[in-house]
Amino acid sequence: MAEDTAKRPSDHPPRRRRGIAVRRAKPGSPPGTLIVHSGAKETRVRILAYGPEGIREDRPAPDADITAHSRQLPVTWIQISGLADVRLIEKIGAQFGIHSLAQEDIVNVHQRPKAETFKDKVFVVCRAITVNGSEDTEQVSLILGDGYVISFHESHTDCLDPLRERIRDGKGRIRQLSADYLAYSIIDTLIDAYFPVLEAAGETLDDLEDLVIARPEPWQVEDIHDLKRRLIHLRRCIWPMRDMANALIRDENPLITKDTRIYLRDCYDHLVQLMDIVETDRETVSSLLEVYLSSLSARMNEIMKVLTIIATIFIPLGFFAGLWGMNFDRAASPFNMPELGWRYGYPAALAIMAAIALGLVYYFKRKGWMGGGARPKRRPRR
Repeated sequence: MAEDTAKRPSDHPPRRRRGIAVRRAKPGSPPGTLIVHSGAKETRVRILAYGPEGIREDRPAPDADITAHSRQLPVTWIQISGLADVRLIEKIGAQFGIHSLAQEDIVNVHQRPKAETFKDKVFVVCRAITVNGSEDTEQVSLILGDGYVISFHESHTDCLDPLRERIRDGKGRIRQLSADYLAYSIIDTLIDAYFPVLEAAGETLDDLEDLVIARPEPWQVEDIHDLKRRLIHLRRCIWPMRDMANALIRDENPLITKDTRIYLRDCYDHLVQLMDIVETDRETVSSLLEVYLSSLSARMNEIMKVLTIIATIFIPLGFFAGLWGMNFDRAASPFNMPELGWRYGYPAALAIMAAIALGLVYYFKRKGWMGGGARPKRRPRR
């Protein structure tokens, strides 16, 4: 059996609902209540401290005093992956003076991206693309303090490995600058991770558009709505992050220097670019359904035209076949189909029917009803 070239691609992701998981406390719970989802990952702590003179990495025990590590080198990056251990998170919050409301937002990972100031700290919430190759996101929370940054991640994998390698290798300016530049670098890396995902979505959109125009199929409608839903989810993550970056640039804070604000403007520009891509793709997806319906209608019209032409050609042929098929007695009258007794009557009948068919085909072609018209040549521009 010949392979169907228009079948659904085998690597197309199955349809599923995308969104941000909501894990809230019960109505009426006191502020600062920490509710952990049953699927939360095991909590792990990793510390990366650095300065111009070197770096130090450590994985402290759960009962260790983490604040002691933040005083050994100029900048300390405390990475908390997995949010299942509420006691450990509360302990870290007590050691660094993290507000209970910020702790609640860290654990209850349904927060909208934002930036808030708590006394001598800056609290930032971002949505990060997961590393599984899809557009799924997770919450990354940052606490920027004097000489340290604490990052809280839902899972044990993230897209920040290139940043860690930069710190280890001493590439760029990061080892010579303070903790606010580290916070910027984390945010910038999380934002840049959206570009490959949107590029992949754009390639999927282009392939789907070619298929819709060439040969519309019913399964394409499902793919169109699935892609539209994915873009809506990405827009819901990127749009508030733009407000978050704008707040970090606009609000005066002694923890963020003027030089770092310039770099944060670059983050804002990247978010604007991402929003432009998302909005453009959303408009294209919305119009793609109209293209699908138009292509389907044009294909149906072409089929109906061919069938109508075939039926029209056979109408006169059927008339003559029915006429010569009538059972008149030639012996009763010389007017009862005398052509049936002619020696060349059968070839003449076939010739007449063929001439009628060819004449109709010629007439339809002259009218432009058969065959696709050639695309007119474009006039050269002057």
